Amino acid sequence: MTTISVRAPAKINLHLGVGPVREDGFHPLATVYQAIGMYDDVSVSEAADWSLAVRAHERIDVAEVPTDASNVALRAGRLLAAHHDLDRAASIVIEKAIPVAGGLAGGSADAAATLLALDRLWDLQTSDDDLLALAAELGSDVPFALVGGTAVGTGRGEVVSRVADRGRWWWVVVESDIGLSTPAVYREYDRMAVAADPAVPEALLAALADGDRRALAASVSNDLAAPALALRPDLAQVLAAGAAAGALTGLISGSGPTCLFLCEDQAHAAAVRMTLAEEHERVFAAAAPVAGAHVVEYA
Repeated sequence: MTTISVRAPAKINLHLGVGPVREDGFHPLATVYQAIGMYDDVSVSEAADWSLAVRAHERIDVAEVPTDASNVALRAGRLLAAHHDLDRAASIVIEKAIPVAGGLAGGSADAAATLLALDRLWDLQTSDDDLLALAAELGSDVPFALVGGTAVGTGRGEVVSRVADRGRWWWVVVESDIGLSTPAVYREYDRMAVAADPAVPEALLAALADGDRRALAASVSNDLAAPALALRPDLAQVLAAGAAAGALTGLISGSGPTCLFLCEDQAHAAAVRMTLAEEHERVFAAAAPVAGAHVVEYA
């Protein structure tokens, strides 16, 4: 095939526990990832030189997305080629629907999609273990974008293990017009918090295994919520609006500023979305969990 397209999902953190900064500058994490039904698509084709283009839905501002060698998707392609000692290049086209700097790991999704797409384009048959190891070199959230579903992340988030999840979850997603810098949120966290060694709550894992929406609502948490709210106090109003609309619970996604609201089912999510859309322009309902990066074909 001359072009391969791969779709990769956004991630949310049902729990995000953050420990004290390590000597290498990273924070140890104990997190529970879930892949939700929002996606970026990445298409790759053989080329004489590396190139990258980024396109997006009109609601997505990609002005700050680099298209040079610093882009994580382009780095993913070069890393895979180097891993196989290949002197090859590709054209990479990213179609973004995951917000930029929204706490939903859109860049990580693009990197994971690029790894898988080029592996298939060049018929490299890279092992799953090697793909995950390459993904971990690229970023903490990239391995989960390959795995998808629901999983625990440890280390700095890159060590991913699937967990039992018998639920069909519906989330309402409220995007922000302005992104929030993950490094800035972590700096604020370090300033505000006396961090302890993080752990995943057993109650949350039990709620997932049982498919219990009320129990899940009672057990989600995010250590980065307080610093995100300190930098963006307006997000408190969004969380309050979701509660008033009848959501089971609300939380900030990762380092923010996207806000998430757990609902009973699809009909409940549609009702909550409609209420929030009266005051917020970019509001969506998304199902979870969904598959990780996977090849797609366009009719």
